[in-house]
Amino acid sequence: MTDCGCDKAKAELEEYLHRELSDDDFTDISEHLSQCVDCTTEHLIGLTLSNKVRKACQEKAPDALRSAVLGRLSELSV
Repeated sequence: MTDCGCDKAKAELEEYLHRELSDDDFTDISEHLSQCVDCTTEHLIGLTLSNKVRKACQEKAPDALRSAVLGRLSELSV
């Protein structure tokens, strides 16, 4: 395959991180990342950020906050 280039790799990085690309596009970007230091750095930053957000989202909200949010949502849906 040919190098997809930095523009495509960076534009589709989010989809790449979440494996939301076609197999061909995923392969193209993987090959580009294996050769491009700048895009690899962007990829590592995105991967780190995604992992931090995923970890933070696993925490349970305090009961008082959860009740307040659910109560407000109930008021809005009426």
